[in-house]
Amino acid sequence: MFRGFMRVFIALAGVFAGYELMLFSIPLLSTVLSFSLNAPVFYIGLLIFGGLVGGIIFYFLAPPIIEHLVKLIEWAENRLQKMPATDIVAGFVGLLAGLLVANLLSLPFGRLPMVGPFIPVLANVVFGYIGMNVLIKKKDDLRIFLESILKLGRDKDKEKNKASSQQMGTTRSPKILDTSVIIDGRIADIAKSGFLEGPLVIPNFVLQELRHIADSSDVLKRNRGRRGLDILNCIQKELDVEVIITDRDYNDVAEVDSKLLRLAQDLSGKILTNDYNLNKVAELQGVQVLNINELANAVKPVVLPGEEMVVRVIKDGKESGQGVAYLDDGTMIVVDGGRQHIGENIGVLVTSVLQTAAGRMIFAKPKAVEKAM
Repeated sequence: MFRGFMRVFIALAGVFAGYELMLFSIPLLSTVLSFSLNAPVFYIGLLIFGGLVGGIIFYFLAPPIIEHLVKLIEWAENRLQKMPATDIVAGFVGLLAGLLVANLLSLPFGRLPMVGPFIPVLANVVFGYIGMNVLIKKKDDLRIFLESILKLGRDKDKEKNKASSQQMGTTRSPKILDTSVIIDGRIADIAKSGFLEGPLVIPNFVLQELRHIADSSDVLKRNRGRRGLDILNCIQKELDVEVIITDRDYNDVAEVDSKLLRLAQDLSGKILTNDYNLNKVAELQGVQVLNINELANAVKPVVLPGEEMVVRVIKDGKESGQGVAYLDDGTMIVVDGGRQHIGENIGVLVTSVLQTAAGRMIFAKPKAVEKAM
């Protein structure tokens, strides 16, 4: 079908070529052969004759032309398949630039007699070829130049955003979530409260680790991984929080924690985590960390020695006679002499408060004991 279409197209091109040639030749033939051009029928007949002759000639010349054209197309296709995509794009851009320059330069010469119509064609061929080859060879230099311009623009934007944030007194730096804080689940409630500013960034390598946990053969791990995925769906669909899934990865780094630190440095962001070890490593590398456990401890109600409260003793303590109770926020209360009150709600008097890395512990005595003393 392609060959048939091309043969018809070439034949039509021959018709137009024969017509134009006859149109150009009739005045010359009338002078040489001394015949008049006043007869319109004769004039039109010559034009039709020229068009038919040109069409017939080109029709019979079409097969070899088509064969060479097909070979040229196959050669070009093979070359393009072997060329890198960057070379193809660079060559296309260079061709467009060369054609633009050619048309601008050849425009004044287009009206010159005899050679005027051929100058734009020659200029397009020459400058198009030059532009294509130059840009293919210089594509690396062009890429470096463009990257430097983009980097300069990003640096200016960062400085502008930083200055604006300093004026406002806030910093809308991105908050990067690690796997532990997603599985923990409390991040959804914190985001819902509106205390977090800036977008929440979820790296793709964290998502992959989360999916791996969700597909684990261990039931506990599988449940934790699925819980993390549910938390992410809740944050994305139900909360009015900007969530960014980034594909940025660091193939030269194996550990997820190290990738998180690199990402935080590149984005000038903060890591949201409840991983104690990651917290310490981040501090050594100068990366800011928002630890969910530290936040939980910070928002617990302050209890001072001498205060009274009512608690329910639920189990034995480590030492003899001790009972253990818990506040609503999970804070452990060690009640001295509370073993005999297990399962009861009793009033206690706070004697001391101990703050540890794992959380806060409150030591108390039953009020009746205190009064007896």
